[in-house]
Amino acid sequence: MAKIGDIDVGNFPLLLAPMEDVSDPPFRALCKEQGADVVYTEFISSEGLIRDAAKSVMKLDVYEKERPVGIQIFGANLESMLKSVEIVEASGPDIIDINFGCPVKKVVSKGAGAGILKDIDLMVSLTEAMVKHTKLPVTVKTRLGWDEESIKIVEVAERLQDVGCAAIAIHGRTRKQMYKGDAKWEQIADVKNNPRMHIPVFGNGDVNTPERAVEMRDKYGLDGAMIGRASIGYPWFFREVKHFFETGEHLPPPNMIERLDAARRHLQMSIDWKGEKLGVFETRRHYTNYFKGIPHFKEYRMKMVTSDDSKDVFAVFDEVEKEFGDYQFV
Repeated sequence: MAKIGDIDVGNFPLLLAPMEDVSDPPFRALCKEQGADVVYTEFISSEGLIRDAAKSVMKLDVYEKERPVGIQIFGANLESMLKSVEIVEASGPDIIDINFGCPVKKVVSKGAGAGILKDIDLMVSLTEAMVKHTKLPVTVKTRLGWDEESIKIVEVAERLQDVGCAAIAIHGRTRKQMYKGDAKWEQIADVKNNPRMHIPVFGNGDVNTPERAVEMRDKYGLDGAMIGRASIGYPWFFREVKHFFETGEHLPPPNMIERLDAARRHLQMSIDWKGEKLGVFETRRHYTNYFKGIPHFKEYRMKMVTSDDSKDVFAVFDEVEKEFGDYQFV
């Protein structure tokens, strides 16, 4: 059984990865319903938090039904990170996670996210200071290294553990790779197989089928899988993986009515939380996967992703139910 601090997260837990403009409360709620064991917020700028920036503060919203839930923050300035820990702690999450893996240029250029992989000593000292500054378990999400020539993830993970990191999630690519090529799980397994490691080591990257999740568990021996892109517009991925774990068989895909119900709820929850404009806009990225594989569907998808009024989007859902309600997914 894996534990993050004193939190029992189960045998090979499935974690919803923190994803910008994706891992918000509405989507986390859907993933939790479908079997996600731990969910994380979108990453939050420490600088934004201490400036009381509205977008950053809004991301602190967590709800009882999500627990255990982690709030993820990023930054490279010690003072800002410690102040942000106090703000995050007041929001009542179960876990504080540090983003040391985001490869996006605007984050990296400030020495944050994956940018800190160029300064491992700073990475370790920031983690140590944050651990000492809170009673909550502090976890880290990172990558293998900055590039192929600088991979020292076994040493880095051990050092993070030694300063109090409660668990580590590792994306099996370098920053230079971004999201190209295959994730190298062997190098994540090297961390797990280090005899000095005793905290959970979670794998991330390319967990896109139930079989791959089984491989991460059984072949590579990791403690859990962090699911990112495979869940976008498809929260059922979590239940499908768990069903495969238990039975070795694939669960039938959700039918059209299930998909429409999820899409309607997702949109309504987003509007309730973000307001009409943002709720409509930021839910669009999910529709491709909600309705993936349906022939002659382009016209409906285009309406979904170009309509600015939620009434129009809900009307499209009604059209889809009328036209494709009996469609059989395979």
